[in-house]
Amino acid sequence: MTKLGFIGAGNMAGALIKGLIAAKLYKPKDIIASDTVPAQLKKLAKAYNVAGSNDNRAVVRAAQTIILAVKPQILNQVLAEIQPEVTKDKLFISIAAGVTLRRLENGLGSNARVVRVMPNTPALLGKGIAVVVRGTKANPKDEKLTVTMFRGVGEALAVNDEALMDPVTGLSGSGPAYVYLFAEALITGGVQEGLEPKVATLLTYQTIEGAVAMLKETGKTPKELRDMVTSPGGTTLAGLSRLAEGGFTDTVVAGVGAATRRSKELGQG
Repeated sequence: MTKLGFIGAGNMAGALIKGLIAAKLYKPKDIIASDTVPAQLKKLAKAYNVAGSNDNRAVVRAAQTIILAVKPQILNQVLAEIQPEVTKDKLFISIAAGVTLRRLENGLGSNARVVRVMPNTPALLGKGIAVVVRGTKANPKDEKLTVTMFRGVGEALAVNDEALMDPVTGLSGSGPAYVYLFAEALITGGVQEGLEPKVATLLTYQTIEGAVAMLKETGKTPKELRDMVTSPGGTTLAGLSRLAEGGFTDTVVAGVGAATRRSKELGQG
């Protein structure tokens, strides 16, 4: 693989650089990043020995694959800035939430090879999940390369329909926050029943970690695992019944729907 450029040197860029180097997909000398905040570039240079620049156009000139890792609010400005450096032999990968392929291609020019990715924050620990969709000029090799890169920070898969990126955002993009809220509620419940906060926190984190391991390693469905621990007249049934009374499942489903609709709104500008 040839030189990789990052426009934006924030947390997600750092996570990707760490994962790509660890997976031996790129060497530090093959990576360059730009950012308007010098401290971010110094941080990356110190941690991973990668080159830095305050010139976005210089990064595009130097790299064959460029990851757009800036906030959606400033992306149009960045696209306009780098557009003169765009050539058909360069691949642009965007992780800007809600920004459509059409908007990216319009900003970079009609010949630009563009892939859009929706990652999530557990990528910071190499536990992320990313969904990839390619634009009109990108080819299957571009898609394969992108999937391989994001598997360096977790798991990744490709879809053919960009419309699916909105529910992906609503589920996995926003999903970590739902889990964190659930964890907060478990801790609060434990404390209210008399546990020390440290104990309730430890029990919560290990319970969630163990439940995820069961889901991934047993091959059983969530319902099958739930049924395994739900005895007639038992404590689990009492807790689940109360959650059902509060509309737990319907509320979570509605939350994913609300986040999906918001993603669509953001995509429309």
